[in-house]
Amino acid sequence: MTHLSGDHVLVCVAWPYANGPLHLGHVAGCYLPPDIHARFERAKGNRVLMVSGSDEHGTPITVTAETNGVSPQDIVDKYHAVNSKALLDLGCLWEPNIDPRGVEYGGALFNRTSDKDHHRIVSENFQSLHNSGLFEKKVMQQYYEIRDDGGRFLPDRYVEGDCPNCGESGARGDQCDECGVTYEAHELQNPKSKMNPDAKIEIRDTEHLFYRLDLFQKALEEHAGQRQDVWKSNVRAMTKQWLDMGLRPRAVTRDLEWGIPLPMEGNEWDGKCIYVWFEAVQGYYSCAKLWSERYANIDDWEKWWRISDDGTKPRHLYFLGKDNIPFHTVIWPALIMGLNHAANGLTSDDSPKLPGPGDLHLEDNVPAMEYLMLSGGQFSKSRKHAVWLPSFLERFDPDTLRYYLSINMPENHDTDFNWPDFVEKINSELIAAYGNFVHRVLTLEERLPENRKLDSFENLEYCSDEIAKLEDLHSQVTSSLERHRYKEALRSVMRAAQLGNQMLQAATPWKFLKDLDGDGAEESMAKLSFGWRVSRYLAIMTQPFLPFSAQKLWELLGEEGDIELVSWDSAIDWNIQFKWSERPAEPLFKRLDLDEILAHEKELVNDGSNTDNDPTHGVKGSKKEKKGEKKMPEGTTHLDFETFMEVELRVGKITNVSDHDNADKLFVVSIDDGTENGRTICAGLKEYYTAEEMTGKSVVFVANLKPRKLRGVMSEGMMLAADDGQGGVRLVTIDGDISPGSQVR
Repeated sequence: MTHLSGDHVLVCVAWPYANGPLHLGHVAGCYLPPDIHARFERAKGNRVLMVSGSDEHGTPITVTAETNGVSPQDIVDKYHAVNSKALLDLGCLWEPNIDPRGVEYGGALFNRTSDKDHHRIVSENFQSLHNSGLFEKKVMQQYYEIRDDGGRFLPDRYVEGDCPNCGESGARGDQCDECGVTYEAHELQNPKSKMNPDAKIEIRDTEHLFYRLDLFQKALEEHAGQRQDVWKSNVRAMTKQWLDMGLRPRAVTRDLEWGIPLPMEGNEWDGKCIYVWFEAVQGYYSCAKLWSERYANIDDWEKWWRISDDGTKPRHLYFLGKDNIPFHTVIWPALIMGLNHAANGLTSDDSPKLPGPGDLHLEDNVPAMEYLMLSGGQFSKSRKHAVWLPSFLERFDPDTLRYYLSINMPENHDTDFNWPDFVEKINSELIAAYGNFVHRVLTLEERLPENRKLDSFENLEYCSDEIAKLEDLHSQVTSSLERHRYKEALRSVMRAAQLGNQMLQAATPWKFLKDLDGDGAEESMAKLSFGWRVSRYLAIMTQPFLPFSAQKLWELLGEEGDIELVSWDSAIDWNIQFKWSERPAEPLFKRLDLDEILAHEKELVNDGSNTDNDPTHGVKGSKKEKKGEKKMPEGTTHLDFETFMEVELRVGKITNVSDHDNADKLFVVSIDDGTENGRTICAGLKEYYTAEEMTGKSVVFVANLKPRKLRGVMSEGMMLAADDGQGGVRLVTIDGDISPGSQVR
């Protein structure tokens, strides 16, 4: 899947609601993957235009505004500024708007749906689709709040009640967040107005325009069929589910004043606006047009949107969380095809077709992510159960977050964020492998005499094995990134750092610093010299993932300019001239202290004053207390998560079982735990197993339990077993083969 240099690549990034700060779940699912990919595409020489912005209309905004007693504009102005800054602080490529290589290479625009030019473009598209007969007028039922001033229709988020399926209180007008079921407005039990709980509400008829999604069923099925080999399994499954249910017309207007006014004449449309789902998704299109109007030539957007007369297509990549998949594989493609349909002078009487020369292009891939969980629970902005990006970046190096979320990215299944794992991965992986290697190279070079610098020892013949392995890893990383396997790609980069460490450890160049011409010094110092080239390689290869430390390393190596502009393939150019900086060596990262972090978190939990009113200053919130929450059995003692995470569970293979000489009920069990000597555990399992039954089993044991003597034998852990309370005891074993010493998470 090699793409020629110079492709026009449109990177489309999900638009966050501007009703609160971004949390780490947003970053892992929507905002870090496209930045990594855009950086990679640029390094490959492609022409990248990245588009997104703040979704500033809809009921999440108006609910937040009414709750806080301010205008919707006040809310969106505040959080657009907060989130824009946070993304820039994270290192995302939203500025400068023009690619440093030149405007012909594209750039980026993080816009807003409240932008009047976005309104203009959406209104033009609305009229175009309406004139082509792709809307129909229908009556629907909606809750209406009766008030002294005449009342108002209540959108879904303005109505709460009891879920008709699970009975959960606080369910929204059309969906229950607890059980996930959707329903018609009249099915909600005990409905009431969220903003005015004492007000009387009733169901009334209201007239709206609907987009004829049903007309595009066949074309969308054909399109989905063409994408089966490209889309991830979650994208294929969710798209199929929607198409199998059959598409129906979908409302494009709603009774709400905050939004884009309908470009329609007549009193019947007063108080209505364009539905946010219809206009926000068009931001990918309006952003490209506005970027051209403001920063390039007015028609340049077409290079990233239209199929050329000779059939050459731009490449469209959409980055989002799994909950937004159907909007980008069904609804948005149907809108694009509708715009093509209208532009070609066709009407609802004509069958829609997939785009051809001169038409707007559909998506090539939607590498949607699963969810990043927070200590086992889903991140939630509305419930304030989150780690907020702005406050995280006030305390931590952004590259540490980028590393953790990349190596823990929820690509194919949900993953979890917790502080102990974050600290472990930064200290034991990022610093111990990558940071340690480059620091060794930098500090060892500083100890060389002025007349014998690293380049004087270079001899690539001694490094042929390392060169072959690094070139193979470069190929693997490239392939992984092209297939949107970011976790896999970063792991391969880290293997290159580990290779560098192994090379230095075997060469032991520090032994020859006082005798640079001694026996064995030539090969050893050649490996140290090659360490400079490996460090340069790592700076280029980590740039998409860790841009700040990559630039820092680039400068420490004596290289000049912006590393973002360095060719991807330059990493394996072994003839680049040596350079060096007079700047003293310094570590790329600082070690993290888990106790210090947990103490800070505890302070935040104890001081809840900031969290509810201004989440930009609170790192961690909590789930709301639920009515009728299940009580734990009497006598249950709750264990906090941080304490539980201190327990280290590992896999061990039982190699021998013998009787304990001084205890009738104990076995002495020898376990292969992945170390050279293994370990011994005393286990009271004689009533339930024979020695032969236990031998060869792969079991789970507590590895960091303090050793203690049991009747004269030192027991170095505890094996896990299940007890049904009725005399049945079974060891916890592993399904399939896995190496002894593997960690159980």
